[in-house]
Amino acid sequence: MGHPDKVADQISDAILDAMLKQDPMSRVACETMVSTGMAVVAGEITTEAYVEIPDVVREVIRDIGYTSGDMAFDYESCAVLTSIKKQSPDIAMGVNREGAGDQGMMFGFACRETPELMPLPIMLAHRLVERQAAVRRERVIPGLRPDAKSQVTVEYDGQKPVRVDTLVLSTQHDKSWNDRQKELHQLVIEHVFKPVLGQWWRDDITLHVNPTGRFEIGGPHGDTGLTGRKIIVDTYGGRGRHGGGAFSGKDPTKVDRSAAYMARHIAKNIVAADLADQCEVQLSYAIGVAEPTSVYIDTQGSGRVDEYKLAGVVRELFSLTPRGIIEALNLRRPIYRLTASGGHFGRSLPEFTWERVDKADALRKAMR
Repeated sequence: MGHPDKVADQISDAILDAMLKQDPMSRVACETMVSTGMAVVAGEITTEAYVEIPDVVREVIRDIGYTSGDMAFDYESCAVLTSIKKQSPDIAMGVNREGAGDQGMMFGFACRETPELMPLPIMLAHRLVERQAAVRRERVIPGLRPDAKSQVTVEYDGQKPVRVDTLVLSTQHDKSWNDRQKELHQLVIEHVFKPVLGQWWRDDITLHVNPTGRFEIGGPHGDTGLTGRKIIVDTYGGRGRHGGGAFSGKDPTKVDRSAAYMARHIAKNIVAADLADQCEVQLSYAIGVAEPTSVYIDTQGSGRVDEYKLAGVVRELFSLTPRGIIEALNLRRPIYRLTASGGHFGRSLPEFTWERVDKADALRKAMR
């Protein structure tokens, strides 16, 4: 997953993981910028761990696939600059009392469009980029490079997806493809679009592959990448709302991340319990205060129970303080680099505890 912004996200989360592996109580707010021939890591970190940050940065860049100097950004020659300081004592004072690390609102969403209880467009978009990465690594289409980006337009009948209308895939390539875009277009159809879409494939779908005409210059050389600039890609593809706080590079005392994970956990369990066909959960917090300042449930006209009562039941069944969320979802683990590519939600991995539906039965019983 070599889009510049996602390179930055993966570096920030890899550094977070390295800290948590040594010291699970680490407090990390790590931002990364990548550009031509360089990576800059800055932030506030309080930890007992010692991490050789340049080594982590280079490992991530190598794993993603930036291994050749002719990309103007590679793991061997890339300069790594760091500017790290401790967490502000004013913030630490509130977090030490187990309060939230910041104010803000966080949203979670779930719906019945896919087995993962996620919106169909974002699930297909993630799979297109994952397939591009696999095709590149396996050299099914030789000459592809790591940078890639997808977009999926789906036609709905009410709240039900009925057909895929448009697919967009921009995939970086070496110069051998500059004058062979039509051939690349056909290969992408056969090896990326059709395998991913499966039953959703139709011959009348509008297809765009590298619609500018070529994509040789890419990665951090083509566009500077920053942590936290792909927050809609990371969540629901625009279907559910977003509070604005990014996830990557933040330890779980930051409710931007942990409360958004809990909000997804709640929404998914509500839908899994058949209390609604789709559900959006909003949580909000004040810095230094443990209990949420609001818990709001919106089933968007699909609910089968009273939303006000449901919000009260959610407060009873789910631990919503920062400490409660961390313990309930077991978030003090080095699991975050996994989240930084492919989406934070809708993935059935053992590390993704927020995707469990272990509260569905309790919700169903409480709402009888």
